[in-house]
Amino acid sequence: MVWKKLKNKISLKTFGFLLVSCLLSSCYSFTGSSLSPEMKTVKINTFPNNAANNLPTLSQEFTVALQNRFLQRTTLKGAVENPDLLIEGEITDYNITPTSIGSPTTTTQGTTIEAMQNKLTITVKVHYENKIDPSLNFDRTYSDEAVFNSDLDLNTIETAQVKIVNERIINKIYNDIVANW
Repeated sequence: MVWKKLKNKISLKTFGFLLVSCLLSSCYSFTGSSLSPEMKTVKINTFPNNAANNLPTLSQEFTVALQNRFLQRTTLKGAVENPDLLIEGEITDYNITPTSIGSPTTTTQGTTIEAMQNKLTITVKVHYENKIDPSLNFDRTYSDEAVFNSDLDLNTIETAQVKIVNERIINKIYNDIVANW
């Protein structure tokens, strides 16, 4: 008898929770997307690396990650010719600079001051064309950075740091084109 009452209470609570969840989820809808249903195709050209400090794999890594973002998170299909959306540009800066300085140490050659942290900065110029709604076209520059300890071997961590910065820049580009916030 007690089990039956407890079972009914649990079922009633579960039903109530599901009902409230359904009501709340039906009240929210994603608006503000600039991707209209007429938009079917996108073309993302290779972003050449024109930065003075050139990382040989940066162009390919950035371009492929940007293409993957749009093809995996939208209903757009890749196009070779006459796309509804065109995204192109160039990598204009790739730089690693010290951001903080450590305590001076005295060696037999004299006093040495070393960087405690370094900062990787990547800057990308983007040209965006929307053939369905040309009022959304833009030319913008995106930049982001990652800070890392200078005592780490750059050859070991550079790929991971580049991936972090690329992801941040791609998020900004994607949000400006798709989310239209």
